[in-house]
Amino acid sequence: MKALLLENIHPAAVETLEARGYDVELRAGSLSEDELIAALSDGVQLLGIRSNTTVTKRVLDESPDLLAIGCFCIGTNQVDLATAAEKGIGVFNAPYSNTRSVVELVIAEIISLARRLPEKTQRMHEGTWDKSAKGSHEVRGRTLGIVGYGNIGTQLSTVAEALGLNVVFYDTADRPAHGTARRVRSLRELLEIADVVSLHVDGRPGNAGFFGADEFAAMKPRALFINASRGMVVDYEALRDNLLSGHIAGAAVDVFPAEPKAQGDPFDSVLRGLDNVILTPHIGGSTQEAQEEIGWFVAEKLARFALEGSTALSVNLPAVLPSELPPGRRIGLLHRNLPGVLAELNATFAAAGDNVVDQHLATKDGLGYVVTDAAAPLSAEAVEALSKAEYCMWVRTW
Repeated sequence: MKALLLENIHPAAVETLEARGYDVELRAGSLSEDELIAALSDGVQLLGIRSNTTVTKRVLDESPDLLAIGCFCIGTNQVDLATAAEKGIGVFNAPYSNTRSVVELVIAEIISLARRLPEKTQRMHEGTWDKSAKGSHEVRGRTLGIVGYGNIGTQLSTVAEALGLNVVFYDTADRPAHGTARRVRSLRELLEIADVVSLHVDGRPGNAGFFGADEFAAMKPRALFINASRGMVVDYEALRDNLLSGHIAGAAVDVFPAEPKAQGDPFDSVLRGLDNVILTPHIGGSTQEAQEEIGWFVAEKLARFALEGSTALSVNLPAVLPSELPPGRRIGLLHRNLPGVLAELNATFAAAGDNVVDQHLATKDGLGYVVTDAAAPLSAEAVEALSKAEYCMWVRTW
């Protein structure tokens, strides 16, 4: 059993997969489409990536041995989820493991920008003693506007409030406020009142270009801007214009539309050279604590899917968390969500004189997934018959 892990995934993932019997290959950087297809061609069942490797339809079409993909990060927009689901390839991520790391980076950036630390430290390195309070502010009593109130946004809200910031947030989903945070009705309302705007939206295609010239123009004069979500959601040319004009007092950016593929590769951006901008190389979740947590968490999800049939926390397949594995007596059936499938499956067990002792079924987006534990192993002929049914996408035994 083979697994391929790209982009410097934490050793905890290697330890987890090797303990479950996998031969793990590690590569430091991301791979192009052709390179990825070649790397997966030698029987790789499990693929681990971070945010810089794109798994396209072509990759999935040309990788018949691939069972599951682990995104060792929060986002999954780098994977063609629909095609993966159609092929029964489970996709897993770590939606919670690095939230604290991202929040702490954003808090650090808010304070650094408010105190003008990027400019101050640069002048000290240049040999200039610039001791002045001009333009430096406490964050206490200021208003933080959070755009996207998911796992990171809500935790940022709680920590920011503890520092004395007033928090407002905007989200298209109906999310409850934490603490004394206040929901606003529109993005425009948030932009007009926030002293700091921090983006925490996902990478769905509809969010491309979400924040541009009109949004920057609507921001409160001399406000601060932070993007630790996705690079493609912001027009950085418009941000540069507003920084140079003085309308935006400072910015911190951790994500970019196009990012280097490997450690040490050259980087360029229209924001380089501005002393009121903090640029970081997509390190929001890159702490030792977060990466170790993500490593074992995602690796465990991959192993349990491949070896036990669990789809718990899968982002593209129906979520089923079966009980402890009974050796040789479990069948997993991924199928089109059509009437009568479960009845036909159970009839198969009955015809074989086999008794169902535990069964879990879930459906999602036209797919159904059922895990059945039986009193005895189902015959190879019965399993073969199930695999040929018109509704069957795959059937596996454990």
